[in-house]
Amino acid sequence: MTSKEFLPYLKCVGTGPKRNRDLSKEEMKIVMSAFLKKEVLPEQIAAFILGWRVKGESIDEFAAAIEVFDELVKHEPLENSVEFGYPYDGKVKNPYIFPLTASYLKEYDINFSLHGGLLQPAKNGTTIKEICESINLPSNVHYYDRQEYFPELYEFSDVREKLGLRSSFNTIEKLLNITQSDIAIIGAFHKPFVDKYIKLFKDRYKKLIIIKGNEGTPEIFSKCTMTIVENDEQIEMKVDPKDFGINYKKFIHKISLEESLKQIEDPSDEFLKLAKLNAAVILFLTNKAKSVEEAYEKL
Repeated sequence: MTSKEFLPYLKCVGTGPKRNRDLSKEEMKIVMSAFLKKEVLPEQIAAFILGWRVKGESIDEFAAAIEVFDELVKHEPLENSVEFGYPYDGKVKNPYIFPLTASYLKEYDINFSLHGGLLQPAKNGTTIKEICESINLPSNVHYYDRQEYFPELYEFSDVREKLGLRSSFNTIEKLLNITQSDIAIIGAFHKPFVDKYIKLFKDRYKKLIIIKGNEGTPEIFSKCTMTIVENDEQIEMKVDPKDFGINYKKFIHKISLEESLKQIEDPSDEFLKLAKLNAAVILFLTNKAKSVEEAYEKL
């Protein structure tokens, strides 16, 4: 595709409320392929990203982009794995808890499938990549770096960084099924994203769990709602750390990488209890316990 040939697609999102329109799935696949193959100018990519976000993304557009991703992602099947969908703009209010959570679950044959990469706009937090490259991960944690599993999207990072705004990619990049896992757990901060994630991902996994967790991550730090989707059935349940005697206090300032690492390497008692609760939730979600309470007692 040439820059001139791309203009009709750009006009779909860049001509104002009266003339903007949703792209068909085939149109969106053409656009996404052109982006990832660098067939159009970076300025056109940035313009489309901004216009797409302002117009509002349709589920078909998102689904088409994911189909293109599927063709390019390097898959590495991993048995007994759960894929965790973390945001690529990082965390700013609390440390990551997954290394301690995974340690509780080693004996239960549960593998953590995590993927990360360069920091993306707009939160400017500590990334999962920084954590995974700074510590010795538990043997059941498997980290996949975007530069290796999806170099085409990795090379797209420069445009997104220069744009400096949250984009539509923040929504669809969190679950890419690299390890062909049967179960996926993704975090959501706002209720509308719960519905979007269900529509986008429920048919890609045997069980999909959306946790309204800390900072849009699948980590539980305070009272939250879990939505569990399996066999076309959907249920909601609440999890509250206080019900387990946990009184963790979140940081009142932006947490640094060093502070996050320190909490992982020398955790407080309350942080360890939180990790145990997160492990209990995963034990329950993987059908290795009848309830979160039973799982917590087992651990």
